[in-house]
Amino acid sequence: MNIKSLLLGSAAALAVVSGAQAADAIVAAEPEPMEYVRVCDAFGTGYFYIPGTETCLQIGGWVRAQVDFGRDADSQSGNDYDMRASALITVDAKSDTELGVLQSFIALESDISVNGAEQGFYADEAYLALGGFKAGWFYSWWDLGIAGETDGLGNDTEFVSFAYTYAADAFSIGVSVDEINGTSANTDIGLAGTVTATFGPASIAILGGYDFDVEEGAVRAIASADVGPGTFYLAGVYASDANVYYDAAEWTIAASYAFKATDKLTITPGIQYWDNVDFVDGTDDFTYGITLDYKPVENLLARVSLQHNDESDDTYGYFRLQRAF
Repeated sequence: MNIKSLLLGSAAALAVVSGAQAADAIVAAEPEPMEYVRVCDAFGTGYFYIPGTETCLQIGGWVRAQVDFGRDADSQSGNDYDMRASALITVDAKSDTELGVLQSFIALESDISVNGAEQGFYADEAYLALGGFKAGWFYSWWDLGIAGETDGLGNDTEFVSFAYTYAADAFSIGVSVDEINGTSANTDIGLAGTVTATFGPASIAILGGYDFDVEEGAVRAIASADVGPGTFYLAGVYASDANVYYDAAEWTIAASYAFKATDKLTITPGIQYWDNVDFVDGTDDFTYGITLDYKPVENLLARVSLQHNDESDDTYGYFRLQRAF
């Protein structure tokens, strides 16, 4: 075999080997594009776009540990104190449409008391809204009160409702149709309406409700104004008789002052007076107390509520730690 034949044979062998290796080579797949979560700032902080949609989602809630004492305590051992915990998870979805903001909101709450006997989540709120319309299970305007923990300005405050609110810069008006737990053969429907107005550092909210089941109603007004280093609140309620919106007394008046002692500490004394309690002529009652709110760090609240009722001569309240997110 001459040198020429040897070279040609070697080249042929290399070509065969190279072809076999090329056939067995692994080709890396092209990476698929990833869609990262985008921040949505159209509706405030904490919202992000659900990937692949134009819907903004916010997840929030709080975790709470609390010790009740006095008449509000519900200890199975019969003690005048009770330690308990609770948690709330909220899911809020919003998107812009040609008819306004479309929203769906869910709040799930769990309460845990002695030995965890009350564990399990339940729907605290569940509603949808479009523009000014709102429908579902949610807290009504009767749930709103003044600063502090002394006042009681509503009876039942959560219903399955259909509501509409028109809001301008310093003015709003709203109406709701509420399903109530009626006890008579009449219509189990309630009707509520509210008007609010803001005048610089002052505001006023007037609310009325009519219970078609018992054919009685109630009217409430709440006013507030910035005074010195805090905010002063004044409220009053009149009811024609006991109804789903208010049933404590024929009329009542309450006041409180949220004093901003420091950036972290707010002190709120309050008082409430009732006349014709339980709609019995000549009966009256009052409660006075104080609420301390301290925020050692952002999103953490320590609250102490201390109240005293004149008619029962009972002192009661709670200590609470709550972390919001």
